[in-house]
Amino acid sequence: MRSAPILGRFRYGYVAPAVLLVAGLLYAPFLWTAYLSLTSYDGLADPEFTGLRNFARLFADPALLTSTRNTLLWVAGTMVLPVGLGLLVAVLSYDIKGGAWFRVPFMLPYALSGAGLGMVWSPILSHDGIANLLLGTDTAYMQVAPYNTVAMLLVWTWQQLGVNTLLFVVGLQSIPKAPIEAARLDGASGWSLFRYVIWPLMRPLTAVVVGLALVASLKTFDIVWVMTQGGPGRNSETLAVMMYRETFVATKYGYGSATAVLLTVVAGLASWWYLRRQVR
Repeated sequence: MRSAPILGRFRYGYVAPAVLLVAGLLYAPFLWTAYLSLTSYDGLADPEFTGLRNFARLFADPALLTSTRNTLLWVAGTMVLPVGLGLLVAVLSYDIKGGAWFRVPFMLPYALSGAGLGMVWSPILSHDGIANLLLGTDTAYMQVAPYNTVAMLLVWTWQQLGVNTLLFVVGLQSIPKAPIEAARLDGASGWSLFRYVIWPLMRPLTAVVVGLALVASLKTFDIVWVMTQGGPGRNSETLAVMMYRETFVATKYGYGSATAVLLTVVAGLASWWYLRRQVR
């Protein structure tokens, strides 16, 4: 009976290791990045404080407009293709004989990383690749914007379709049978059954899937870097690629940190706006 006050007295000590771990791995690096964004730093000499000069230069950089446009294109494409097609495949394969085997081919590409995905598809989409050979075309898919971004979006869809399908299938399996059976007794079927009964019941899971896709699209990096390195002429660059290029290629750590802070703010505001709408 006397253990309760002791447990209450040391309750903060129990969570302290986890809090310190999160602070060390997440908050401390971000604070250091925020500090570097206010300095001129090449990775060798000591950082020199310059105030908001990096941000002023960033917003005047034409590459920022291109990177923002491509990032928004990734966001819109991810919402329409991997999420939309994942929902379609889940609905079509749900509650049918052999539906699980039908979903297996869509799951296999998810085993590849973004870098591996780029290495597989880069030769296929090259000017003398298999895509032009099969289609009988002579198109430089990865050389012209926005076709290079659209091509990478299709490759991204090929990888992400399976996991989105699986998540939506889990959502379909969690739906109570009673509302669906009642709707069928009232004459609902097909599109009307999905739109007015199944889709509203799947809203909580859909919010999670769309939220994950939103964050993933905002920080798209690996597949773009492997397939185009943001080129040619930086016309397929995203905000994450721009951050990497300025930091680790051009060794402008202060300028790259400013780009990282901007990307963090954009991702945070987008997530906050989306979650707020879902709560309402």
